[in-house]
Amino acid sequence: MARSLKVAVQMDPIASINIEGDSTFAMMLEAQSRGHALWHYHVRDLALLGGQVLAQAQKVEVRREKGNHFTLGAAEELDLGQVDVVLMRQDPPFDMAYITATHILEHIHPKTLVVNDPASVRNAPEKLFVTHFPELMPETLVTADVGQIRKFRQKHGDIIIKPLFGNGGAGVFHLRPEDPNMNALVEMFTERSREPLVIQKYVPAVREGDKRIILVDGVAMGAINRVPAAGEARSNMHVGGKATPTVMTDREKEICAAIGPELQARGMIFVGIDVIGGYLTEINVTSPTGLQEIARFDGVHLERALWDAIEAKVSP
Repeated sequence: MARSLKVAVQMDPIASINIEGDSTFAMMLEAQSRGHALWHYHVRDLALLGGQVLAQAQKVEVRREKGNHFTLGAAEELDLGQVDVVLMRQDPPFDMAYITATHILEHIHPKTLVVNDPASVRNAPEKLFVTHFPELMPETLVTADVGQIRKFRQKHGDIIIKPLFGNGGAGVFHLRPEDPNMNALVEMFTERSREPLVIQKYVPAVREGDKRIILVDGVAMGAINRVPAAGEARSNMHVGGKATPTVMTDREKEICAAIGPELQARGMIFVGIDVIGGYLTEINVTSPTGLQEIARFDGVHLERALWDAIEAKVSP
């Protein structure tokens, strides 16, 4: 058995999580069952002082009891350079605050193992990292140029348009060939942000589901299918998508085999990819989820595989 580790969890407020669906909670329960000590802190509690990375943190115990799922200790100044593992698990958006947190955590990694590697997370926003595998994707355009967007739409007719750094299905639109709203949508996005947009050829197979596949240290280990609600183009569970059991197809196994070595080389231990109709659409490295749904459907607890991988990488 591995030695007891000191684990700091950088996450959103633990009081507000859904203990039936939160993957971070599942990881914390598993860490605790292995005898690891846990601390909880928010990203805003990070501080960088003379190369030292500090956090106002609280020791935490977790339990699977609705309404009574955690106990926090007194706040203390925790030197993250003296813990064994930091789980970087706060939800996106992938904005400058998120990027700054990766720069700060880079000061302690890999002496303190940060999961996932903070430099790799910074260099791999989900809707951009995936473009390094164009042969696996539906045709995709990343641009703020309205002329390029218009040409892409003329070619494909049926398209998806979404913000480059959005998450949880927010701001995702399906534009059919007859839809007159494209110019208004682009104007709206342009007024809100200077960032480019992502425009993708619509894949009709999304009606059958958007598959989330979990890879642990580059190896595919489980999957769920997320089926959109009636009249909805998005399958995210935040917006009414329903998780259903599934098995991986040969094509999906090929996709995982193609990207797995690169994920492993970049120190991305916990990754969730999205596949629609045999096309890779996103590689989620910031705060992927799906562990509890896979456990419910398949009886496979991938948090165990995750901690096996983490423990193997922490120096004895």
